Amino acid sequence: MNSVFADLPTTVFTVMSALARECGAINLGQGFPDDPGPEDVRRKAAEAVLDGDNQYPPMMGLPLLRQAIATHYAHHQGLDLDPQAEVMVTSGATEAIAAALLALIAPGDEVVLFAPLYDAYLPLVRQAGGIARIVNLSPPHFRLDADALDQAFSDRTKLVVLNNPLNPSATTFSQADLSLLAEVCVRHDVIAVCDEVWEHIVFDGARHVPLMALPGMRDRTVKIGSAGKIFGLTGWKVGFVMAAPPLLKVVANAHQFLTFTTPPCLQEAVAYGLGKDDAYFTAMRARLARSRDRLSAGLRERGFTVLPSSGTYFLNVDIAPLGWTDDIAFCERLVRTHGVAAIPVSAFYADSPVCHLVRLCFAKRDATLDAALDRLDAVVRRAA
Repeated sequence: MNSVFADLPTTVFTVMSALARECGAINLGQGFPDDPGPEDVRRKAAEAVLDGDNQYPPMMGLPLLRQAIATHYAHHQGLDLDPQAEVMVTSGATEAIAAALLALIAPGDEVVLFAPLYDAYLPLVRQAGGIARIVNLSPPHFRLDADALDQAFSDRTKLVVLNNPLNPSATTFSQADLSLLAEVCVRHDVIAVCDEVWEHIVFDGARHVPLMALPGMRDRTVKIGSAGKIFGLTGWKVGFVMAAPPLLKVVANAHQFLTFTTPPCLQEAVAYGLGKDDAYFTAMRARLARSRDRLSAGLRERGFTVLPSSGTYFLNVDIAPLGWTDDIAFCERLVRTHGVAAIPVSAFYADSPVCHLVRLCFAKRDATLDAALDRLDAVVRRAA
């Protein structure tokens, strides 16, 4: 057995979603919308299945989609990408992350990670032979700290993995945070793998700033995006990798032996979707911000302590004022007794976890959120 994977527990998302089904609970745990996604994008995929080519597409992705990706990021983030040499399509962002980490880490390389972290990062770093140096970020703002970075980075550091906006904390890194990280990367000659799948889902007038755009980072950044997050089609698993040619070439070598390619019908539909006008993306953010505010206000009215949410599908509740210090036990009680599934934030830490935060997904219809709030009425009353 491979020791990296043999003893891994079932992911908390799988556990909580299964409990939600078993208990007939409302699932605010796993991060997926409960609407079907934009009808025009889905229709393009259906038309491509019936009328298009269903054989192997190019390993790097359809030229149509690679050009659409380059055009999209030039328009929305000011990036100048060569679609032929600096853009690749993968079967989801997790596959893109796997390809990047397996391709760029040699045994013994040190890799800086920030916790709370997406659960795929650490096993993939270890499988590649990397040595993880984890920096724990603290609520409520989860800011980067210069002293902590100085302790984590050294001349042995090969990579840093940055998730921005950050899941599960629902925070976006400030310009000051990004500039600090970029300066450290340049000083130590470090490659940044940037998981930016939530880049379009930022609120309150904010605009996403890619680390790749900062001084010194253009040729040392692997930027990763996700059509599943952009369009709320999480089951499609269409990801993007953008990097300077020397980096992308090595990542592509790993990709060809992971999934090799991605369904061409989905690629055609995503190419269409990336060309949608600004009004679509503005309306999508406004709709999600409205859902965030609906859930946040309802929770506060019921006596919950809600942390700020500046991006992603999520917000966090501090359960310490309710007398709880074990977020896993709280989530199990919540789903079994009150019929609402949530995610304990401690699951996103490798050690010294934060154990008093619970993550809820607000990318749901009003009726779903309101029904969950009704069920949560009794939680604070019981704690009191």
